[in-house]
Amino acid sequence: MKALETLRETGFYYLTPGQVVMFAIGFVLLYLAIKKKYEPYLLVPIGFGAILVNLPLGNLIGDHGLLRIFYYGIEYEVLPPLTFMCIGAMTDFGPMIANPRTVLLGAGAQFGIYIGFVIAYFLGFSLPEAASIGSVGGADGPTTIFLTNAKAPALLGVTTVAAYSYMALVPIIIPPVVKLLTSESERKIVMKQLRPVPKLEKIFFPMLTSILVCLLVPTATPLIGMFMIGNLFRECGVVDRLTRVSQDDLMNIVTILLGLGVSIKMTAEEFLQWKVLLIFGVGLIAFAFSVAGGVLLAKAMNLVSKEKINPMIGAAGLSAVPMSARVVQVMGQQANPRNFLLMHAMGPNVAGVIGTAVACGLFLMLV
Repeated sequence: MKALETLRETGFYYLTPGQVVMFAIGFVLLYLAIKKKYEPYLLVPIGFGAILVNLPLGNLIGDHGLLRIFYYGIEYEVLPPLTFMCIGAMTDFGPMIANPRTVLLGAGAQFGIYIGFVIAYFLGFSLPEAASIGSVGGADGPTTIFLTNAKAPALLGVTTVAAYSYMALVPIIIPPVVKLLTSESERKIVMKQLRPVPKLEKIFFPMLTSILVCLLVPTATPLIGMFMIGNLFRECGVVDRLTRVSQDDLMNIVTILLGLGVSIKMTAEEFLQWKVLLIFGVGLIAFAFSVAGGVLLAKAMNLVSKEKINPMIGAAGLSAVPMSARVVQVMGQQANPRNFLLMHAMGPNVAGVIGTAVACGLFLMLV
């Protein structure tokens, strides 16, 4: 009896099979992050957090639990917008400003978000849940977190893991979709060098874009506003300390808090449900349709344009910055060693971040 009473004081007595499964899932995420280097900065805290929140008697997710406090930054819509600000401080809008047509490609690459939304709804998910699942197709983790927390917080763990997992798989998912939809001659198209963008244009762009986009879609203001002010830090040239902090220290702190905060939605009770596999499946379909949407729109633009676009840069409309653009650059070099598509691909890549935030805002308004 005394041994039993002693055992009851430990977590072993209360350990459930579901929690053991979640330990395994946590180890898988850590393996992908550490061994395969798939989005390690997010998957390491999320994977280890998944283990921590499933430890019985750990008291990490109660009302005053440590990870619960981290989660307040998500619940009160602080951490995802801060992430956008940091990304803005690291992003050069020059390629998009130099070639405004790439804004359309960024918008076209959001097609998968709406396809995922429709599929999820017809699979029986509620409208808010379907919106959250569809957002995985934008390849933008902070946006998915922001929207899911507002509309379907019970899905926060699975949609976040899906979004960041597919972001990590960008080099694997983009090439087959692009090759399926383009010919060898299209992949060899060489685009002319972009014009230099004056500093004044780079300074005015975030201000004017904030006004225009946030007036059209007010619910996107927290994301778009923070994204643009971060970029203004970078371009104005008078707040170097703010720029450095946003690009480095603040980004790292926010990433830690975001990853650990999300993990409180990865308890066995919330995560181990039949619909988790459906969400991952729909997310993958949405992701593929986003790539296809950008590529097909670029091909359509070539039908009416004298200056041809290499349709592969449409695939960079996924808002995984700058990974999508780098994948397109590698594919361009493989097709034609004289092809240097990185800066061209950065245009739709940056536009994709804006497009995903706008899609999130639309869902917040309409769903």
